Amino acid sequence: MIPSPTRSGRRVLTVLVAAALVVTACSSSDDESSGPTTTADAAATTTAPGAVGEGTLARYADYETVSYDDPAHWVCRPDIADDICDGDLDATVVEADGSTSVETFEADPDAPIDCFYVYPTISQDQTTYSDWDFSADQEGFVTLQQAARLGSVCRVFAPVYRQRTLTALVGNMTGGGTEVVGPDVDPFADVLDAFRTYMAEDNDGRGFVLIGHSQGTGMLNRLIQEEIDPDEDVRALLVGAYLAGGAVAVPEGATVGGDFAHVPICTDDAEAGCVTTWATFASDSPPPDGTFFGKVRGGDGSTVAACANPAGIGEGAVPLHVYLPSERGRSILSPPEESGATTWLADGTGEVDTPFVTLPGLVEGECTTDANGVNYLEATVTPADGDRRVTDLGGRLSPEWGLHLIDVNLVMGDIVDRVADQTRTWAG
Repeated sequence: MIPSPTRSGRRVLTVLVAAALVVTACSSSDDESSGPTTTADAAATTTAPGAVGEGTLARYADYETVSYDDPAHWVCRPDIADDICDGDLDATVVEADGSTSVETFEADPDAPIDCFYVYPTISQDQTTYSDWDFSADQEGFVTLQQAARLGSVCRVFAPVYRQRTLTALVGNMTGGGTEVVGPDVDPFADVLDAFRTYMAEDNDGRGFVLIGHSQGTGMLNRLIQEEIDPDEDVRALLVGAYLAGGAVAVPEGATVGGDFAHVPICTDDAEAGCVTTWATFASDSPPPDGTFFGKVRGGDGSTVAACANPAGIGEGAVPLHVYLPSERGRSILSPPEESGATTWLADGTGEVDTPFVTLPGLVEGECTTDANGVNYLEATVTPADGDRRVTDLGGRLSPEWGLHLIDVNLVMGDIVDRVADQTRTWAG
C-alpha cells in the first residue's frame, strides 16, 4: 500500500485519481475484468466450510470456494463481528432553517434479504492488481459510504477482490510500469467466486440485491450477463440491482435487449428483479463533448446507456435523500485522516459531530437526455428561500466525469428506501 498523502500532496493525488477513474469509466467491461472468462474455471479447489441450506439452489449445492473461506477476504459479512459495516452510521439532519437533529442508525440483523456489494476502483496498492489485504481507509471507507447503510434492510456481503488498481490506471496514462501481483489475477474470477460462495453457503433461497459503482459496476454487469440473466432460478432470487457510475446498454426506448436478455431496467419504484442505473452530473455542469459517462462505449450505435433515478423512477425532478461524510468536500477517495470543515451552515456555524450528514430538500435529481443522446442523472441544488445551508457539496474534478465521486452518496437514502419497497414486492 502507498501511504495516504499529506495535505500538500492531496491535490496531486486527487488529479491522478480522477484521471484513473476516467480510464476505468472509459474501459469496456472486458477491459475492467481482464483475463480469461472464468464461469467454468472458477472450479473449486478448497472445501467450503459452510453447510448447504435446504433453500440452496441445486446449481450451487456442490460449489467449493476458491478463496472466500477466509474471513479476511471479506470487507463485510454478517457473521464477522465488528467489521466496517458495523461502524457508526449516525447522521445529523440539517434543515433549511439551520436546525439540526441526530438520526440514529440501526442495522437489522434479521433482515429478510441480502445485499452483495462490489466496490469501485479504490486501491492505491503499488501493483497492477491489489492484494487481499484491504485497507480500512480505501476499500473499507468506500464500503462504509456506499453499502453499510443498507444493513437496515438487508444482510451486507462485501467481498475483497483483487481489482485493477488506481496505481495501474495512472501508470497506463503516464507510461509508468507497475509490478503485477500474480500472473493469473483476474478481478472478475474473484467476484464470481465470491458470489458463488455466497450462493452456496449463505443464500439458502433468500432474495438478494446487487450494488456496485465504477469498476464494481463493470464486474456486476458481467456477473448478471453470465451468471444471473441466463438462468431463471437465479433470476427469481434477484430483488434488484443498483449499478452506478457505469453504462448499462439497452436499445433506445426498451428495457431489455442490450446487455441483458431477461433482466430489465426498472420502470417503477417498487418493481423487483430489475436494474437501477445512473451516472450523475450537476445541472450547472452537464456532460460536455467527450463525456466519460451517460453513453455506451463501442458497439454499433444500436444501444444507449440506461438511466433510472433511484429517488423516483420515471418521475420528473424529485428530492434526493443525500448521505455525505460530515467533513465537507470529502469524497469516497479522500484520505480519512485529513480533517475538513464539519460546519454545514453558510455562516460557518452548524457544527456536525456525527460521521454523516443529510440535507433534506437541498438536492433534486432527474434522469435526462441531452442533444447528443447522453442519458444521465441531473442533480440540482435547490435551496429554499432563506436556506442557511452550505450548497457546495463537493465531488467535482472535471466536467467530463461529472459527480462520479458522489454518485451513490447523493441517493444513498433513496436506495435504502427502494430496496425495502422491492423486498415487499419480491416477497409477494
